[in-house]
Amino acid sequence: MKSNRPENPTLGVVIPCYNEQAVLPELVAELEKLAAAVRIPVHFLFVDDGSSDRTPEFLEALTARDPRFAALRFARNFGHQTAVSAGLMHARGDLVAVIDADLQDPPSLIAAMTAKWREGYDVVYGVRRNRKEGPWLRFCYSAFYQLLKRIANVELPLDAGDFCVMDRRVVERINRMPEHNRFVRGLRGWAGGRQVGLTYDRAARAAGEPKYGLIKLFNLALDGLVSFSWAPLRLAVWLGLVASFVSFLLLAWAVVATIATGTTPPGWASLAVIVLFLGGVQLIVLGIFGEYLGRVFEEVKNRPHFLEDCRLGWLEKEGQPDAPDPPRS
Repeated sequence: MKSNRPENPTLGVVIPCYNEQAVLPELVAELEKLAAAVRIPVHFLFVDDGSSDRTPEFLEALTARDPRFAALRFARNFGHQTAVSAGLMHARGDLVAVIDADLQDPPSLIAAMTAKWREGYDVVYGVRRNRKEGPWLRFCYSAFYQLLKRIANVELPLDAGDFCVMDRRVVERINRMPEHNRFVRGLRGWAGGRQVGLTYDRAARAAGEPKYGLIKLFNLALDGLVSFSWAPLRLAVWLGLVASFVSFLLLAWAVVATIATGTTPPGWASLAVIVLFLGGVQLIVLGIFGEYLGRVFEEVKNRPHFLEDCRLGWLEKEGQPDAPDPPRS
């Protein structure tokens, strides 16, 4: 396929961050090396997701001394996926990169991703070859990606996070998607276009503390599963069928045993097990329905995805804070 990329493109880099004061100096040094390596104009956009440490002060000083950097600060913490989405809404560039601030994903790889974009690919995502997390977390990640790949209604690559470079057309497609419970790598897959992965070794966090604990990882996985698959609803149907089938078998056994022996099979324990089994199935089904219903509830409220506290650097001139999202028809 012939590439129709512009001869002199511009690159936007979105960096969501939350309490990252320990790693920001090293990150900025790596981003400056990236700007020299790609040899095209680069605009960096930090999205401060309501940090409570000295991250806001660092970003204010950075944007004041270097016109390539800008920052969008949230009024409170809205979550990593919302921060990524806000960055995509405000990013400049013919292509836009997304990278976390913790330096687990190497900024230098964006240069290779940009080269792939020039070949005609619309999305170039990073595929993690090795992880530095503990064995339990590695197992959880692997199980989640394997499960999501099998049940999702879009093509989602294994071990690919938010680290990527996207063509402006794909970014605009994602920006037009109105949902509030956002799973950006799923939206990226749903947006289509030519997509390719680049493998890399994922380093340990350069400094600071991880922001994704087990609960946040579980919630992110749940968002991905519920947002891009009907499988949980179908699981509820199958659980109901299995429970009904087991109940029918037990009923048939009780009738046959009564006819054969003349007495009703004894045992309150078996009755208690049956009741608890059916009650557990009912609660699981209600929980599955509740997950989908809760997301519908979030959507119909139509609140803004985030609230801005301030804008810094080149972004400051492009609009006023706290502008609400346009109403959806």
